Amino acid sequence: MSQEKVDKYKKEKANRKKTLARNKVKHVVSMCCAWAVVAAIAGWAGFTGYQYYEKNKPVETYYCDTTAIDDYISGLSAE
Repeated sequence: MSQEKVDKYKKEKANRKKTLARNKVKHVVSMCCAWAVVAAIAGWAGFTGYQYYEKNKPVETYYCDTTAIDDYISGLSAE
């Protein structure tokens, strides 16, 4: 090996722990970001699907005759 290669190897060996720690931190941060993006996409898809389901769900309508109540209230005086 040339002296250049030996010096480079020694320098790399001296900084190996720092380099491995830095790479590990970068990997953890990138995995967290990737999972956050996946969770955001899944949440968006779920929310959109729920909105679509609610929009297309049949609506139940109830009708009742309130003329008796209306007549009673109109018959009351404000005294």
